[in-house]
Amino acid sequence: MKNKGTILMAAGVAALLASAVWAQQPGGGQQQPPEPMRFFVTSVGLDGGNLGGLEGADAHCQSLAEAAGAGNRTWRAYLSTQAVHGGEVVNARDRIGTGPWHNFNGVRIAANVADLHGDYERDRNYLFKDTALNESGGVVNGRGDTPNIHDIMTGSDSLGRALATGEDRTCGNWTNNTANGSAMLGHHDRSGGNTTSWNSAHASRGCDVPSLNATGGAGLFYCFAID
Repeated sequence: MKNKGTILMAAGVAALLASAVWAQQPGGGQQQPPEPMRFFVTSVGLDGGNLGGLEGADAHCQSLAEAAGAGNRTWRAYLSTQAVHGGEVVNARDRIGTGPWHNFNGVRIAANVADLHGDYERDRNYLFKDTALNESGGVVNGRGDTPNIHDIMTGSDSLGRALATGEDRTCGNWTNNTANGSAMLGHHDRSGGNTTSWNSAHASRGCDVPSLNATGGAGLFYCFAID
């Protein structure tokens, strides 16, 4: 009887161990941890359209990410530049890595660059007010909120490329904070102004803070992790 009891006990322990291992497998009953954050909207701007160029904008993304515990990745601002004032043409889409990108809550924004921009099929991304969160997981005010700050600076067309040189749409390649100049803006809430574009809705009235505020903005921009 003693041997029989020992065998039954051993079988019970083996069953418990097998159950624990099964629970840790994908689909085994234990919820998988969320994907790490690789995308956010900045919670604060800098100095209107003067971001210190792309370098300064990238540094702002990195600083906010570090404060949110995501500084172990390399962050880039989703901004294009134009061939104005001796500047170099840079496409926002070319500087954000290859994806996929997830927000603070682990929700996938887009699988890759083509889906993010709808290269082959529109609305392949999942970027809306409730998913375009800031680095701390906060919802950014949109149309209908007070204040409305849904204007997000991109300097880009809908495919994430730099705009023609004819007119300034990058606030002097992100060095201008005056009432002159302009920045192309997207709507993170996909609402307002008869456009649903997240990255190319309309131009700003100027590059200083009051001008950005006037149409519903606060000098915010998108940040993506490239790794």
